[in-house]
This record gives sequence, C-alpha cells and structure tokens, in this order.
Amino acid sequence: MFIIAGLGNPGTQYECSRHNIGFMVADRLALELGAGKFRRAPHCLSLVAKGTIAGADTLIVKPQTYMNNSGIAVARATRQYGAGPESLIVVYDDMDLEVGRIRIRAKGSAGGHKGMGSIIEHMGTENIARVRVGIGRPPPWEDSVHHVLGTFARDELPIISDAVINAVSAILCIVEDGIETAQTRFN
Repeated sequence: MFIIAGLGNPGTQYECSRHNIGFMVADRLALELGAGKFRRAPHCLSLVAKGTIAGADTLIVKPQTYMNNSGIAVARATRQYGAGPESLIVVYDDMDLEVGRIRIRAKGSAGGHKGMGSIIEHMGTENIARVRVGIGRPPPWEDSVHHVLGTFARDELPIISDAVINAVSAILCIVEDGIETAQTRFN
C-alpha cells in the first residue's frame, strides 16, 4: 500500500491558500484515480480517499491537524494501514522554489517546512519521499506567514494549475517507475 499525504490546513478560509497546494494535489490525484469523495477517518485525524496506482492500493490523506501538526495524522495513517515510511509520499508547498516548479526528493531534512518537520519527527526518519511544489517567496515587505496563507495571484493560477497536474504525474511516476526516474523527469 502507498500513502500519499497532501499537506494543508483544514477549513474554507485556507482552501485556496498557497500553503494548501498539497490538498489541491491530493484532490486532483483522487479525481484522476476515480477514488471518489474524501471521507472522514477520525482514527487518523484525516480525510481519506482510496484508489489504485499500477495495481497497488493507495490511500490519499489530507491531515486535518493543521500544517504544523501534520506528522500526528500521517503517522497514525501509516500505523492504521500498515505502511512504513518507504510507502509514504508527502506533497507540500515550498517557498524556496519559484511558483509552479516541482522538486522531488527521496529523503532529507524538512528545510524549514514545519509540516514536513512534524512528519519527520513523528515517523522517526528523514527517509520519506516528497514532492515539493513551488509557491515562490514573498516580496521583501510581506511577511512569510501572510504569503503562505494568502492566495495565488491571478497571473499565477495557470502556472499552479499546471503544477498540480505535474505533481500528480510525478506521484504516479514515483509509484510506477521509482523515485529516481521521477526525479529525472520532473526535477
């Protein structure tokens, strides 16, 4: 089983924020897999949808613990469904990448991302595949918290739409062909 965790914050006030790009990718992946609607899974503090990628059962997870505590929900989901960190792929926003750019890594530090940091802490390892989607840096006069919780500019929307589609393709590639192939194709 694979677990794909798209990170974001619950609630309509965050729905279209830069920080919720992981939720956007999770929604698109569920649509592509015909996984149906997300349902509440209180045992893992998440919304979940089930699908299949290349014959492998796949659980798409949207933690409902808020970004900074994503690790609580993701660790519960992996335990509940008997999946280890080698079967986990995390999708989240990255300010250090230009808007729409995709970067895949097999392991590494959180790079300052509190959601990924929480996952590393609760999973007990940095050996977790991740798909980072660039949201760009704020202008010098704007606070980074305001930036990540803000929405994309109108001219960024087509770029982000393409990035969501590319992130889904990258996830499918990781599962079907391995992370090295996905890195070559999408980084």
